[in-house]
Formats: sequence, structure tokens, C-alpha cells
Amino acid sequence: MKTVQLWVDGHDTAGRGEPIPVEDPATGEIFASCHSASACDVEDAVAVAQRAFKSGVWAKAPRETRATVLEKAAALLVEQLPTLIPLEVRQTGRAVREMNAQVPSLVRWFRYYAAVLRTEERPVLPTSGKLHNWIEREPLGVVVQITPFNHPLLIAVKKLAPALAAGNSVILKPSELTPLTSLLLGPILKKAGVPDGVFNVLPGLGPVTGKALVSHPLVRKVDVTGGTVAGRAIGTIVGANLARYTAELGGKAPLIIFKEANIDAAVNGITFGSFIASGQTCVAATRIIVHESVLSDLVSRLKQKCESIMRRMGSPTNPESSMGPLVSSRQLERVEALVEETRSSLESAQVICGGHRMSGLSPLDGTNLSRGYFYPPTAILLQNMGSSSERPALWTEEAFGPLIAIVAFATEDQAIQLANETDFGLGAGIWTNDLSQAFRVSGQVDSGIVWINTHHRNDPSSPWGGATSESGVGSENGLDAYHAYTTTKSIIINYASAEESLAYDDWFKEGAVNARYG
Repeated sequence: MKTVQLWVDGHDTAGRGEPIPVEDPATGEIFASCHSASACDVEDAVAVAQRAFKSGVWAKAPRETRATVLEKAAALLVEQLPTLIPLEVRQTGRAVREMNAQVPSLVRWFRYYAAVLRTEERPVLPTSGKLHNWIEREPLGVVVQITPFNHPLLIAVKKLAPALAAGNSVILKPSELTPLTSLLLGPILKKAGVPDGVFNVLPGLGPVTGKALVSHPLVRKVDVTGGTVAGRAIGTIVGANLARYTAELGGKAPLIIFKEANIDAAVNGITFGSFIASGQTCVAATRIIVHESVLSDLVSRLKQKCESIMRRMGSPTNPESSMGPLVSSRQLERVEALVEETRSSLESAQVICGGHRMSGLSPLDGTNLSRGYFYPPTAILLQNMGSSSERPALWTEEAFGPLIAIVAFATEDQAIQLANETDFGLGAGIWTNDLSQAFRVSGQVDSGIVWINTHHRNDPSSPWGGATSESGVGSENGLDAYHAYTTTKSIIINYASAEESLAYDDWFKEGAVNARYG
């Protein structure tokens, strides 16, 4: 069994915390052990990162230098795909067909922020008098990034690229469930030219490693992706230190299907939006809102699609496998509890497909599904839900699994009301071939991201963040993310002649005052 260490100051470093077992969700096997960072390790790592920042070796490096390093990191990431993809599959349980598509796309973030560095214009502000006022952007200092288990590399790179582009020193704390690929970023970035101490990885548990990191007074920004409860707790700590905070938190994405939609395309959209990553994404389409005139047809086709997915579930390493297991027994129990609660609290609830943990041998490849945390695509039709205050937990709470609720609507206004019936506001989907309807409804859905006739699209240039506090603070991607990792410096130069300055800048001259103010 492989044992991996922390990555601090440009090399592997032993951690003093309790070792973390890393489990294969498809088999239940512990296949690796990871050192974890104690509070003392956190103190040492922050000191290393602060020293690197103050040295200016990265923070003061020319923009062109940082851009070149990010471009080199993208190239090296491509070279390491044969190592990164299988390891990402094994620690997450995600099907290899997903990782073959997702992991290579990460190079876009390094390339995008390299391009930002090479092309960003510095504003010159309008001022009165003979003054020239321009804005510089400077890095914040030591920043902490906390990433979840579902997209270990994707979310790490989404945060890393703008932070490094801006010149910060970064300490990354990956999920204790999936720390291995994040640690491999250390050698890749070092080889690309990131100086020692500028990028560090500290695996560990949230109450120990995470708390020590976000509480540290030298940390100038915390960027977290995780659950809303944890996000609120971290925000309280960060706020007390007057540090910057970005949080991408929970979601309960609605997906509205109008009668004007292409039903086959919509079914494909539901299954992708709902079951990619086994439903373990913050923008998973978990509330399917369907016009009553197409409900029966859609449910029939969706059932066929889900059954097809279930028949093709097997080993995540099998290229033909359609969907992998949930990441842990805890996550599996959460999904099972939501299904049982729905069945018991709402007699009219109808399970369209799935609804039980998978067991026995996979018809695809003979994998013993009982050993892993496999749960099939599950769709439950909710009827007679009652008032908004009486909704079942399946409708209101984040499931983080392959579990969706379906409800019918009669009017456009009703569809919008149902879509906005949530405390979350991260992602939403609309399926219609009526362009006017698409524009009209997208403007009324309370969500930071609205996809029309597609789902999960994610580009480095496109902001990714919630419209409500339950779904987070700030956003990832685009110039906003880069700016959030900087502070502005306003530089003002007086280019008036000495004679003009003597005439108008002597506030305390004798006699009548005719001097400028401000």
C-alpha cells in the first residue's frame, strides 16, 4: 500500500497528524495512506508560504514570467494525464469515461489565466488637474484553498490558476477522501517553474488542518468549495481575521422542461445534468420541473435511459461503464435515507427507476457491486406535495447522489415559482425551443448560472457562483476570480511644472490661500 506525504516548500514532507486511509469506492479497499497535517505542520507551512511571498520571487516576478510558467504547467499536465486519470478514477470512483473527458480540459484554466496576464490592461482614471492616476493589481499574500472530493483536480486547478497568476503563495487542502491527485500537482508546478514555497498541499481533516489554516492570521484569503454549513462556519472565522473570502457551496438545481422542448434532447440533458459524477456535483439537476402535457412521454423515455445506464454500471476503470459508485458509505447512507424518507412521508410518490442500493454482479463486466457504494440512477415522481412549507426533504435538501425529483407544472409562472422554491441559487437549466421563452424565464430564475438546452458547461472565462448566500459568496472563473486574488494600488503622479506646483500646492503660504484641496 502506497503512503504519500505532504507537499511543502517544493518537496515531500512528513506530516505529524493522524494518517488518512484512502479508499477505493468501487471495492471498499484501502489502497493508499496519506500523511495529514497537524496544527504544527500548518504553522510551518504558512511560514514557508509567507517567506516565499515576502521574498518576491513569485509575487514580484514579471507578468510574462508568471504567464510562461502557467503555460508550461498546462503542457506538463498533459504529459501526466496517463498517471492522473487512473488515480482520479480510483480515489473518486468516477467512471473513466468521465475522467478521460474532464481531466484533459484542466489545461484551459492555466492557459486562460496566462493569457489574462499577457493581455490585461491597466486602467487610467479621470482626475482633475495635471495628475495621472493608474491602477496596479498586487497579490494578497498567503491564500488557502479548500477543495471537495467530487472533482479533486478540476476544482483545485480552477482555484489555483487565478491565485498563482496574481502572484500569491497558495496552500491547498484537498478533501481527506481524495487527496492523492492534488499532491501530484506539487511536482508538476515545481517542474513548470513555480518557486519552492509558493505552492503547498496539506491534506488533513477539516476540524484539525482546515481549522488551523483558515484561522491563521497571516492568511489573507480563503477560497472554499463545500457544504453550506461548513461554508458558514469557515466564513465566521475568516471574517474575524478581516481576510478575503470566496465560497462555492450547496445547490439544488432546478431543470425546467417546457412543452416546446425536444423531449429526447431534454432526457439526455436530465441524465447528464443529474447523474454525471453519480450526482455528486453542486449543480446537479435534482429538481426536474416538467410541463404536464409532456410529463408522461418524458417519464417513459427517462425510465428507459436510466435503465440503460444501470445495465452498464460496472468497474469505473471499464471504458464502457456508464456511472461509478458514490464516494463513501456515508454518502450512500445519505441517499438511501432520502429515498426512504420520501416513500414514507409522501404516499403518492412514485419511484420511476432505481430506488435501491445495487448488489450482485454487474451485467456489464461481472464487477461485484455489493463491495462498492453503487446506487443506480433514481427518479421519483412527486405528486400532491402540499404547500411549500410541507415539501419532502428530497425537494428541499441537497442529496449529492444520483437522485432526482420530478414534478409537473401547468403554467410558465408556476414553473418559475417551483424553480425558485429553494434556499439555494447556484445552477439551473431550461429546455425549450422557444427563444423568447428562454430569455424571459432565464431572467426570472434565481440562479447564478442558467443553462438553456444544455447543462454543466464550464469555461475558464465564464463566472461560476451562486445568486444566494446558501450557495456561496463570490464566484470562480473569469476576470472576477483573478481580481479577487489581488488588491488594487492606486498610483497618482503630478506632472505639473515646478512653477505651477509652487503656485497651487503651498497650502500654508502666507496671505490669502489659493491652493488646491484633494
